[in-house]
Parts: sequence; structure tokens; C-alpha cells
Amino acid sequence: MVEVFSRVPRVIVPLVVLAELLAGFTGGKRAERNRTDLAKFLASPRVSLALPDRQTAESYASVFQQLRKASNPIPTNDIWVAATAIQAAIPLITLDQHFRSVAKLRSASSLSELLGGGR
Repeated sequence: MVEVFSRVPRVIVPLVVLAELLAGFTGGKRAERNRTDLAKFLASPRVSLALPDRQTAESYASVFQQLRKASNPIPTNDIWVAATAIQAAIPLITLDQHFRSVAKLRSASSLSELLGGGR
């Protein structure tokens, strides 16, 4: 994952991902170091924070309905992440395979997969 993030020209971090990272840091032994590293990452001019808006909510509703019809639910926060990526028309870099079931979402788990097209 680090290789992917270091080589792409632009990284968009959905607000819900930031919240999950911060929540994960709270119980860890390296909470302060992780927060410092995250702050440096977010300060990069290539990185921006995506705040949800009405269009994100519309995208969320569409993804939710598509997954519901397919009887293929995924975690709620992941629907927000998928909706944000779809809205921004960017690929989602993830190791979570359940994102592959989201229509209109291009996802990849490695740089070669991303460059090769992903799904």
C-alpha cells in the first residue's frame, strides 16, 4: 500500500477513513506517533480530505440499494468510502475484497493492479 500511495499523483482520504484511523490509534501503544505520521501525510499537497455532501449522500443511497438488491451488504462506513470514490471518479485502493461487489467502483489492491486497470 505504501508503494501505491507514494507513486500516485493524488490521494483523496474520505472523512470516514480519517475517523476510522483516529479511532484505531486511540487504543494503540503508538497513538502519538501514528497521529504525527498521519498529520504529515495529510499535509502533503497531493493529499486532500473528502468531506461528504449531498452528492455523496446520493451516491451512498445508490450503492446501498445496489448491494441490498444483490443481498450483498458491506459495512456502513465502507459504503460511505465507496460512495466517495465513485463521486470523485477515482479508484479505491484497498485490501478489502468486499468492495469488488460495488458497481461503478474501480478498486485495486496493488500498484500493478491499479496500473493494469483493477476492477
